Amino acid sequence: MPTFQYQSVTRAGQAVSGTIDALDRAEAIRALKQRGETATQLAPLNGRVAAGVRNAVSFRALPAAASADIGQASRGRGTMRRGELAGFIREIATALEAGLPLMSALRAVEKQASSERQKAVIEHLMSRIEAGRSLAQAALEWGAPFDDMIVGMLRAGEASGRLEVVMMQLADLLDRELETKRSVAGALMYPAILIVVLAVGIAVIVTFIIPRVLESLEGQTIQLPLPTRIVKGFADFLGSYWWLVLAMIGLAWAGWKSAMAQPHIRLERDRILLRIPIAGNLVRDVAVGRFTRTLGTLMASGIPIIDAIIITRDTLGNKAMEGVIDEVADKIRAGQSIAEPMEKSGYFPPILIQIIDLGERSGRLDTMLTQAAESFDRRTAASLKMFTAALPPVIVVLMAVVIGFVILSVILPMLSLQSAIG
Repeated sequence: MPTFQYQSVTRAGQAVSGTIDALDRAEAIRALKQRGETATQLAPLNGRVAAGVRNAVSFRALPAAASADIGQASRGRGTMRRGELAGFIREIATALEAGLPLMSALRAVEKQASSERQKAVIEHLMSRIEAGRSLAQAALEWGAPFDDMIVGMLRAGEASGRLEVVMMQLADLLDRELETKRSVAGALMYPAILIVVLAVGIAVIVTFIIPRVLESLEGQTIQLPLPTRIVKGFADFLGSYWWLVLAMIGLAWAGWKSAMAQPHIRLERDRILLRIPIAGNLVRDVAVGRFTRTLGTLMASGIPIIDAIIITRDTLGNKAMEGVIDEVADKIRAGQSIAEPMEKSGYFPPILIQIIDLGERSGRLDTMLTQAAESFDRRTAASLKMFTAALPPVIVVLMAVVIGFVILSVILPMLSLQSAIG
């Protein structure tokens, strides 16, 4: 039976090395997993291996100083986008499922890296793993895009010996998250274009057409109607002080950003947002869908419920709902139910409360949340469809009122002049 020389990481993150007898590399990796170790390097001793098995990459140790240098250099090259990160994690998971050790999987992904920033991230991960770190520790040291959720799932995968399974779940989760963001952005695209086009049209009418029409009325003895005086005053102000208008818009945007940086103001805004018809339902459904899928995936990966709840809290994107999750975490620590504080808040749909309550009682909370996520995704799609169907008519009506007022300001003085002449 061939003998393999290996380097691995234990569940506690300790680096271990030695030799193991196995028929092939895949069996050696499975044997190490059964002992609670994740292989980072695996090579046949004396270059001999069973027939049909490819040669492994030889072990290459790096001094700690050199490893740190690579990490610092790679940090300066930027990071990966969310979609790119999902593909990167999926490629590593696929290589691990094929029986490659972790370091060989990383090297295989590095050879087909699509960008310099991806190569930089892989170089950092390999250097830290070769220095004795676990994959989760190496990702944590790099920082973005490896957030708490990703690091937590990597740590759970290594601890359970199911790293390839957990990484595939993580890639699916990131893909779903990206798909939801694209759906929301796509749904808001048409209303945004409609607002911009109508606003530009009104600005052109007020700035260029109205002044020329009013020039024909100069010298006349009639008094301009009130709508005409309002529009004329606005057009004169916009023509003379356009720079002030732009400055005011910039100051308003900066003031809004500064206000949103205040926790109590952001909390109150998010509470109000949840009460707005249609839009509030959309915000709630998007947050609940993300919460359900993320929590179910984290728990299925072996992360304890408290840690999973805390990690999931930061994915909601709404401070009012995040506050409820803080209460949930406190209830769990006290040995109480998860569903009770969520039900009292009124922010979460009753069906989710029932699923969580039943999942707690049956001990299948992770499975039921993952299954329910599909239903909430469909509910989010329905909310998006309703929102995109309801918003354009509202915008059109508001803009029609404004345009009608502008047209009225042009017609009224003409009618007054015609009446005076008659």
